[in-house]
Amino acid sequence: MEVMNYPMAYVHPTAIIGENVTISPFSSVYEDVEIGDGTWIGPNVTIMSGSRIGKNCKIYPGTVISGEPQDLKYEGEKTLTYIGDNTTIRECVTVNKGTNALGYTKIGDNCLIMATAHIAHDCVVGNNVVIVNAVGLAGHIEVGDFAFIGGYSAVHQFTKIGEHAFVAGATQIRKDVPPYVKAAKNPVAYAGVNAIGLRRKGFTSEEIYEIQGIYRILYQQKNNVSQAVEQILEKFPDSHYREVILNFINSSDRGIMKGYSSGV
Repeated sequence: MEVMNYPMAYVHPTAIIGENVTISPFSSVYEDVEIGDGTWIGPNVTIMSGSRIGKNCKIYPGTVISGEPQDLKYEGEKTLTYIGDNTTIRECVTVNKGTNALGYTKIGDNCLIMATAHIAHDCVVGNNVVIVNAVGLAGHIEVGDFAFIGGYSAVHQFTKIGEHAFVAGATQIRKDVPPYVKAAKNPVAYAGVNAIGLRRKGFTSEEIYEIQGIYRILYQQKNNVSQAVEQILEKFPDSHYREVILNFINSSDRGIMKGYSSGV
């Protein structure tokens, strides 16, 4: 274990620290904390009890990991916060631990959480997610793999954002954002398929065309959701992307976002 020998860095004696970990001056690591090999903790970071931080992470100054939920129902129960491997958390981010509702808050592997973002209790953020500056995730939010949430966006509690979705900056998200799409405007609305992002992630033209065809039925042909689902099942053969999209729609408790219109 390497802990930088600064007298102002505090590490609780029961904390489990991996190999080649750096903990910078004025940072505090509480009891019931685990930090994986190769992780760098910058100055003035607070790692509170219940933190489970993976390997090769970078956590920048002013960040607080596993603070108590800002939820009046929380009564001090023991819960956790998971941070995956190779994740970077920039300055002054706050990540609250879970409540009894789920028991943990989780951020996956290879994520980038930019400065001053807030991730509330019981959120589950997938792998390879980018959350830009000053984004606010309320409690119980699910964010799929490879999603991108633009700066200053606010996400309502219990909302879901699908995999490979792109949310424009300063968007207010009160409805679920399906996979592979772009979301923008206030209130949030469909703004096309995230074709550029999908190409960058290695999707073929044929796969993108299939996704575009499905969303054309859902958002551009004046169908309601039930009618759109029926037509998608009729016109598109069973495929991975069809099932991901339909499963997301069918499991949406808040309902999916509406289509774009110039009157929004």
